[in-house]
Amino acid sequence: MSDYIYTVIGWLLFVAHTSLVLGVTFRVIMKRRAVGVSLAWLALIYAIPILGVAAYILFGEVRLGRKRAERAKSMYRPHADWINVLVSRFPGQQFEVSDPARPIYELVKARLNMPMLSGNGMTLLQRPDEILQALRRDIAAARSSCYLEFYIWHPGGQADEVAYALMDAARRGVDCRLLLDSVGSADFFRSRWPKRMREAGVKVVEVLPVGALRVLFERQDLRMHRKLVVIDDDVAYTGSMNLVDPACFKQDAGVGQWVDIMLRIRGPIVPIIWSLFVWDWEMETGERLLEQLEYHPISCLDNQLKLQLLPSGPFMGGDAIAQSLLTAVYQARRRLVLITPYFVPDDPLVAALCSAADRGVEVQLVLPAKNDSRMVNHACNAFFDELLHAGVEIHLYAAGLLHTKCVLVDHQFALVGTVNLDKRSLWLNFEMTLLVDDGQAMGELLQLADEYLSDAKPLSWLEWRQRPLRKRVAENLFYLMSPLL
Repeated sequence: MSDYIYTVIGWLLFVAHTSLVLGVTFRVIMKRRAVGVSLAWLALIYAIPILGVAAYILFGEVRLGRKRAERAKSMYRPHADWINVLVSRFPGQQFEVSDPARPIYELVKARLNMPMLSGNGMTLLQRPDEILQALRRDIAAARSSCYLEFYIWHPGGQADEVAYALMDAARRGVDCRLLLDSVGSADFFRSRWPKRMREAGVKVVEVLPVGALRVLFERQDLRMHRKLVVIDDDVAYTGSMNLVDPACFKQDAGVGQWVDIMLRIRGPIVPIIWSLFVWDWEMETGERLLEQLEYHPISCLDNQLKLQLLPSGPFMGGDAIAQSLLTAVYQARRRLVLITPYFVPDDPLVAALCSAADRGVEVQLVLPAKNDSRMVNHACNAFFDELLHAGVEIHLYAAGLLHTKCVLVDHQFALVGTVNLDKRSLWLNFEMTLLVDDGQAMGELLQLADEYLSDAKPLSWLEWRQRPLRKRVAENLFYLMSPLL
């Protein structure tokens, strides 16, 4: 082959490469995301062009796929109308939202059409065996339906007992449906359990499946991170715990057993939680279940517990969860407790936490001393200097991997659910949170927080400043990439 041909091929490759980089650069600029996110992508694209462009194509934009996007658009109005009609049937819903919780309530109502409902009963479950046994008992007593949705179902231990209970329910005619994330529950889908469950009559669906061909049409790192159970349209569960037995789960990670909570709920909020499951079911399968619910309102009016569901995810309410979190921080007047396993905040959240500490609020951030992601751990540590210097208390929990996710504001209200305080949960994952507006329930949650704090070591700013240089370098490198984590 002559030198001329080599030269032509070289120029063609150069033009193709330059055009690709400039085209992706133009797309990054025109998306108008947070400046830090855009700059991080541009830095990656120009530092390592081929890999950077490939990474942006794979992970740079939220792409649920054309079919899902069209289905979500067509589903919104029927589901919103159904919720409005349902709420109109509830008696005894004359109540006042507390002043501190009102801004979040109004935001969620406007963005997501989700009502706040009173007359609920809530039991805080905080031991894995207690959670799994309660769930198994409720499934065993089910008469009409068992709907479960989890990020992770990991076979083994007491998780298998829940599986047996679910299969027994299906065999006696109960409508049993199971939504599991493709990546989080990969071990489950590689096991014998999906076949066994389907043979027993359980409808098992793999949510957001991944695959080489799907890369071209759908973003592959969007995850269904919800933890949700609804039984007989009467009892609901949500919280931080996946369907796993901690004694059998990630025992080689060196972080100890995972520490979680779940809320067992009865009352008017249950059919609203049910509607979130059937939304997700329809998104994945196209099957509409809305008309199947014949709900007879159950009200635990002695408690007067007010709850509001806040679902979040791509194309669902935009930034409602991020804005609710910021609003909660700015509403704090005396004490603010934030409990999360993964903490990679954006600049507005860091500024809000520092501002709260500056105005005299006791801000307590409770994190696990070790978590199962070294990369996230470095990125998390990069924010400690600024927070500690502002007076934010950082407590490192050492009695296991603290996986609970909640934000407690004074003695007024709480946000409890599946959302981590990182960009993935706030912007990419499908999540769910409950706004709890009740003094008695807050007392239980604050007692839980104090128990966590008693098993945690406070981190001092002077002690933190003495860490080795190599750790500072690693933290700052991952800090630069934190907008992309």
